[in-house]
Amino acid sequence: MNQRLVHIALVVDDYDEAIAFYTQKLNFELVEDTQLSDVKRWVLVKPKGEGNMCLLLAKASNEEQSSRVGNQTGGRVFLFLHTDNFERDYQNLIEQEIKIIRTRQEFDYGTVAVFEDLYGNKWDLIEPK
Repeated sequence: MNQRLVHIALVVDDYDEAIAFYTQKLNFELVEDTQLSDVKRWVLVKPKGEGNMCLLLAKASNEEQSSRVGNQTGGRVFLFLHTDNFERDYQNLIEQEIKIIRTRQEFDYGTVAVFEDLYGNKWDLIEPK
């Protein structure tokens, strides 16, 4: 048996502002942006580098989905972004004025900081040891 995760849906308020944040501020790649209907698009972004895991940017289409934008995990860290250069990517967060929740910390497993995306979802930036 061979299984793998390929996409994680991230509920957003607006496709274009989410694409701009992830591609211009976090330097992700826009993998696909396909119009599915008048209101629905298939939008995939991913970090540059190895791996095929993508975020599926899914625009909230009703009140319940809108209530989840920015808080899909009840305030816990939601996504974990590994890097090969913590200093470079941490400095980018600062330069892009991305909200840092917890500054750089050293742990046995690596260097970590917590930041928020444009909607308030919490991310770990991690350079593993």
